[in-house]
Amino acid sequence: MSRPAIRSDSDVLRILVIGVGLCWSIGFVALALWYRLELYADGAMFSYAVAVQDVWAFHWHNISGRLSVFLLSLLPAEIYVWLSGNPGAGIIVYGVLFYAAPLAGLIGTFAADRSRDRIIFVYACCSTALLCPLVFGFPTEMWIAHAVFWPTLAVCHYAKQTVVGTALVFVMMLILAFTHEGALVLAFAIVATLVPRGWRDASFLRAAAALAVVLVLSIAVKIVLPPDEYYAGVLLRAARHFFDLAIFQASIVLLLLATLAGYVVIFLMLSRPARRRAHLYAAVIVIAVLAVYWLWLDHTIHASSRYYLRTALVIVTPVLGALATLGADHEGGRRALPLPGLQWAMTALRNRAAQPLAAAFMLLTLVHVVETGKFVAAWADYRTVVAALAASDQSDPALGNPRFVSSERIDSSLNRLSWFSTTPYLSVIVANFLPKRLVIDPAGNYFWLSCTTATVNEEAARAVSATARSLVRIYSCVHR
Repeated sequence: MSRPAIRSDSDVLRILVIGVGLCWSIGFVALALWYRLELYADGAMFSYAVAVQDVWAFHWHNISGRLSVFLLSLLPAEIYVWLSGNPGAGIIVYGVLFYAAPLAGLIGTFAADRSRDRIIFVYACCSTALLCPLVFGFPTEMWIAHAVFWPTLAVCHYAKQTVVGTALVFVMMLILAFTHEGALVLAFAIVATLVPRGWRDASFLRAAAALAVVLVLSIAVKIVLPPDEYYAGVLLRAARHFFDLAIFQASIVLLLLATLAGYVVIFLMLSRPARRRAHLYAAVIVIAVLAVYWLWLDHTIHASSRYYLRTALVIVTPVLGALATLGADHEGGRRALPLPGLQWAMTALRNRAAQPLAAAFMLLTLVHVVETGKFVAAWADYRTVVAALAASDQSDPALGNPRFVSSERIDSSLNRLSWFSTTPYLSVIVANFLPKRLVIDPAGNYFWLSCTTATVNEEAARAVSATARSLVRIYSCVHR
């Protein structure tokens, strides 16, 4: 008798999670390229810096603790511009490298995961499907941190106790720690997941030692490469509000929580009269309610809140990582510390909870798909309007120069997609680096470039036209 391909409901759930996670990781790249999401929000500034070949001078010297992102995505794109003389293509290279991170992370996790049924890889797919859409589109460095976390977790648990294995653990921990300051939380979480194996476990001691060295290097880099005075205050304010609970009042979070809560309540109500199909009936009812909401009641766009929800990646990713390693160690018999109830939870998942969890997972996925669709469609419209404004003869000299035009001329329904500090750089790029006008947000109160930095770049030989760089220099000198 041949062995069945799918043995239980938990196998179906596993295949579903892997499939959705991989689809998202591929979809991120496709959507980002098609809708030019590398230009959204801070991405416009990063892309402009790539195009004019000054990423480090423009901004990255201020955030030396995020060197991994610079080395993995921005520097290769800048080198491409230098080699090809094509700034537009260089921006696309940056977009591909940045948005391919989740897919690369999943591939790395699959290769490093030695747990039974690759449990860590399954959780990595789950995390990619449920968390990454929250920030997709905004170029937060936590996007890279999340992608690096999962292969690092697998390597720390399963790399061989050899020189090569130890070196791999250190390198992965180093890359993770230098993606974003918040990634240090993820690094500590990885070490914590090894604690159930025992304090004397070789893998725990190795990961803890690697983290200790990485922390010393992180402090040293920040001392040697401190931020400019202007940016230091901005960084401090951002750090103070990173864990502000008000972040989770975003419409997308409330919608996800309402969807999940509604499903659970309906499922419990139907669990007796329709025991075997309660999860299906509950899912259908919730989908109907969501359809009514989206068609007739919804007027929101999950746009600027994508930046703030990077905090969710810092908080929820370690929780999923802990669940993954607990399950993996349970299956592999590697736990040294007793964890009462784990056996019961694992059995319940296999026997009773797989189908309801699958339905809940697909409902949350549906919310992400629709909200992502709304966002990219609105972004495409906004980008088109900015391009038209940059190519127009309209002018608002009160902003500091006759060649400046106010972004307030854009309809408010689309202006929700704006990011006030980077609108000028977006207008240069979408005008194919030949703008007649620089689009300025009058509400802007943060200015990326000093007059000196912009002037030095204008006077240097670059692939972008001197006319465009002159407009950016004028804008920078008006404010800094």
